[in-house]
Amino acid sequence: MAQPTRKPEKSRKPEKSGKSGKSGKPEESLVAQNRAASYNYTLLDRYEAGIVLHGTEVKALREGKANIRDAYVEFKKSGPWLVNAHIAQYLAGGPWNHEPLGSRKLLLHRNEIHKLAVRTESKGLTVIPLRIYFRNGIAKCEIALAQGKKSWDRRADEKKKEARREVDESMYRNRRR
Repeated sequence: MAQPTRKPEKSRKPEKSGKSGKSGKPEESLVAQNRAASYNYTLLDRYEAGIVLHGTEVKALREGKANIRDAYVEFKKSGPWLVNAHIAQYLAGGPWNHEPLGSRKLLLHRNEIHKLAVRTESKGLTVIPLRIYFRNGIAKCEIALAQGKKSWDRRADEKKKEARREVDESMYRNRRR
């Protein structure tokens, strides 16, 4: 019996879909994170915003030189602005370097801007950045509508966290027997 001849398959390059590997999720690389945010604030709503960056700010962010611990979002007529976020100067920038503590415009949908601006004016809430990251090569900032915690709120959270830790530890020890 003669076997049918096969045509050699052409090697095809995988198509770039903007998604990473097998998981199908977009590729993200974390630049800066505000770890103290959940300790100092009760986080109510989270939003993802784009950031308008100029000059060497992108290269400095790619090196991971950013600090958003003291940053907050301020609403002006021109839109939301990220204030007091420190992006260190890029070493090879020379005379074209950016200002480290400059304000940076955030990009949100008009209805999100309106909703956040109204809620921060009326109820004493604030908008803080939680993290800055790159998603598929584009700089993004995750912001949250937040309400400041009092010292007794923090103590209560610590007690809950410790109780949960003790329960988990005792369950782990019980399973190991």
